[in-house]
Amino acid sequence: MSKPLRALIIEDSQDDAELVLRELRTSGYDPTFLRVETEEATSAALRDGEWDVVLSDYTMPRFSAMEALETVRESGQDVPFIIVSGTIGEERAVEALKAGVDDYISKFNLARLVPVLERELREVEARRRHKLAEREGRSRSSVTASAKARGHRRAGRGHCSRL
Repeated sequence: MSKPLRALIIEDSQDDAELVLRELRTSGYDPTFLRVETEEATSAALRDGEWDVVLSDYTMPRFSAMEALETVRESGQDVPFIIVSGTIGEERAVEALKAGVDDYISKFNLARLVPVLERELREVEARRRHKLAEREGRSRSSVTASAKARGHRRAGRGHCSRL
């Protein structure tokens, strides 16, 4: 059974996007995807939908991966951002990783895509579970503190005496 995947693909080449999609399908994914290539289209896609992953080319005529990363971060979605590029050099790749890109894949080595994707999806899920546990912990703490405060007020009323 194929695994559903919502992929936002930021890529100016339809052929390159198809190569990425073929790799995902070959590896057992059933991607629902949208290919965009401008900041406006990326913002609209992020505003109108939730994505499991963003796969971005590094160099495009009207938009760059680093601009795309900023647009994704501004959207507030906690989604893996993976560069898939044939033009990124090692130095630029390191700079991109330092800037917050989750990983990068060479278009000439797409066999790395699915292992990287699955690792990043696990990390996002772990972050979500951690945030949920933190919220539940704070919620329990505030309920406990509130109950204790009510209990102290009630106890205080019962023990008051007139002088």
